[in-house]
Amino acid sequence: MIIESRQNPTYKRLQRVVEGKRPAEGDLPVLWLEGPNLCQSWLQHYGTPEMVVVDAEREPLSDSVQRLVDAVPIRQQLMLSSSLMKGLSSVEQGQGIAFVVQRPVVPAQPVLKKAALLLDRVQDPGNLGTLLRTAAAAGIGDVFLSVGCADAWSQKSLRSGQGAHFALAIHENQDLQALLKNAEVPVYTTMLSDKAQSLFALEIAKEGAWLFGNEGRGVHPDLVAQSRHQVFIPQEAAVESLNVAVAAAICLFEQRRQHLQG
Repeated sequence: MIIESRQNPTYKRLQRVVEGKRPAEGDLPVLWLEGPNLCQSWLQHYGTPEMVVVDAEREPLSDSVQRLVDAVPIRQQLMLSSSLMKGLSSVEQGQGIAFVVQRPVVPAQPVLKKAALLLDRVQDPGNLGTLLRTAAAAGIGDVFLSVGCADAWSQKSLRSGQGAHFALAIHENQDLQALLKNAEVPVYTTMLSDKAQSLFALEIAKEGAWLFGNEGRGVHPDLVAQSRHQVFIPQEAAVESLNVAVAAAICLFEQRRQHLQG
């Protein structure tokens, strides 16, 4: 069966999911994962989705898309007309496939015991997605987001993350002050101050965690007051500052470089 009406209850539910609205009463929080890359990443890390949604007028499907569809039982496959699929798409040129999945539930982790990324009020979802992608690429497993950070699971963040979300444990709405207070590993805070050490002169602990701040205001003063390890990235004075995602990439891969074997 192909759904062609915008009044269809299933289609209306999908609209709510794509728009990031709260689920209807009785529904569990779900996500819309658009495109083969995100769908493949979900399969790799979590298995079968709740539903696969396919543009019914995109036939024949490419081999990569067909394999994703075939990985989902027929009863969980939904066909939409092209006009309805475009209405749900968050990109100009969609690829005709999306998964609907339950939002991952991450167990609480009240104490920092290993390398992690802490983000204080990072507000741009594109930056946030890139930060998550960088963390996963650098071998970081846990990310802690303060209150005031962008939604890690927004469509823009998911697109920027390119599947990295599913390789991470993402802890949202965290009390970063409590995490810093109880941390069992060093936490490096990136900032400019008299106490800050050059990144390239620093011996970074293998399990050290990193704290990065808001795009315009940096790390909150209350967190700075708790920061024992302050770090700056040496750069030319003509440039005011680095984008937070770029700064994180430099720091995380310097940490990784220092501990590569051989």
